[in-house]
Amino acid sequence: MTHTVDLPAYDRAKLTPGIVHIGLGNFHRAHMAVYLDDLFAKGLAHDWAILGAGVRANDARMRDALLAQDCLSTVIELDPSGHRARRVGAMVGFIEVQPDNAALIAAMAEPAIRIVSLTVTEGGYYVDPATGRFDPTHPDIVADGANPAKPATAFGAILAALRMRKAAGVVPFTVMSCDNLPGNGHVTEAAVVGLARLSDPAFADWVQANVAFPNGMVDRITPATGPRERAMAARFGLGSDPVPVTCEPFRQWVLEDRFTAGRPPLEAVGVTLSDHVHAYEVMKIRILNGGHAIIAYPGGLMGIEYVHEAMAEPLIAGFLNKVEREEIIPIIPPVPDTDLGAYYTLIQERFSNPEVADTERRLCLDGSNRQPKFIIPSIADNLARGVVPRGLILESALWCRYCAGVADDGAVIEPNDPNWDRLQAVARAAASDPAAWLAMEDIYGAVGRDPAVIACFAGFLGDLAARGTRAVLADFIAG
Repeated sequence: MTHTVDLPAYDRAKLTPGIVHIGLGNFHRAHMAVYLDDLFAKGLAHDWAILGAGVRANDARMRDALLAQDCLSTVIELDPSGHRARRVGAMVGFIEVQPDNAALIAAMAEPAIRIVSLTVTEGGYYVDPATGRFDPTHPDIVADGANPAKPATAFGAILAALRMRKAAGVVPFTVMSCDNLPGNGHVTEAAVVGLARLSDPAFADWVQANVAFPNGMVDRITPATGPRERAMAARFGLGSDPVPVTCEPFRQWVLEDRFTAGRPPLEAVGVTLSDHVHAYEVMKIRILNGGHAIIAYPGGLMGIEYVHEAMAEPLIAGFLNKVEREEIIPIIPPVPDTDLGAYYTLIQERFSNPEVADTERRLCLDGSNRQPKFIIPSIADNLARGVVPRGLILESALWCRYCAGVADDGAVIEPNDPNWDRLQAVARAAASDPAAWLAMEDIYGAVGRDPAVIACFAGFLGDLAARGTRAVLADFIAG
């Protein structure tokens, strides 16, 4: 297997910051930072470098790690034909992480900063799962609404910086979400404007009228960093990096061309600028992210560690194929210049890449935030066309069984959701009252009240308890 290391093909000393990015996790460093690294290597947009930022304790640890290596990130692409390592140099600094975000606010207020981007996870936008709307009653939001001058959230800091720019007559920056959630621009706008309304409705109106929040679809599988990934970096001679990123070779970014203060020429490095982001994101969220959920929970219950191993298990691969082809792909609206069947085939190949070594446990993580975005809308769309989607409902029953905390072989499943205690209690109650699981209104909404869904779910949950995952999947695949 070949091993090469690519260094930045440009003079980093000539870069100047144009973007503040909040949330320097693996995905950002393998996605947006890589696109910018490619752009700078073409001799373009050297005034669009990244300043890293964060608002949590983990962000401070990441800051320390990256500053120790001059803000260079190791990104290793895991192609089965050969690994490729690169040192990504698109970030030129990391703002001090402070409880009141004073340094972050000051940096975002600088006129040179024209984009503030975010990867704060699907659960970081203060969305009420039951309504799909911004939740102004969340304690973090209430606290920032009461004390806007010293905000603790990313959205509060964004508002404080926008207020300073407005007062100074500086054009507002664009706020660009790079998180994997439907309508991420709309969701971000709802959070920023909704928070502003708690303290200054007139300023909220100004933000809504003057700040761009482009929607974007982002895609690249990036496993969590652990001993395997650090050992891999060491084999490239990069053993001093405690936070290397590994990822699949594939990446995609589809973005609305809506920016208040300009943007880098991202189309020069493969970003698709489109007015049809929603079509791309529905395809990706339903087929890829929904597919991840479909293979996650049976794998977790069957004691399978890695995603490629799950794809090599005929029962799981057959379950995925049946649900995707019969219940998901038929409800996906047309996508520009895209064949949905070919896209699904690509997804199967990506899931099966053994070099990525993505874990089933990572895919099982945070179902309480992911299911309402990736699975339940597909159930609702099938019901609307008069179809009871048995495979998607079986997926939900598998999630319930997983959250009860015991695998099929009796092994304990460790907590794997921010709401694990609640989920585990409801899952155990559902053993005798299956409707209790679907009655989680904030997750299932109207879907959980549908009599056909309740009956189908109860049948699958009882069957899983009586016969186990393998037998139930075999019967489902056989029809």
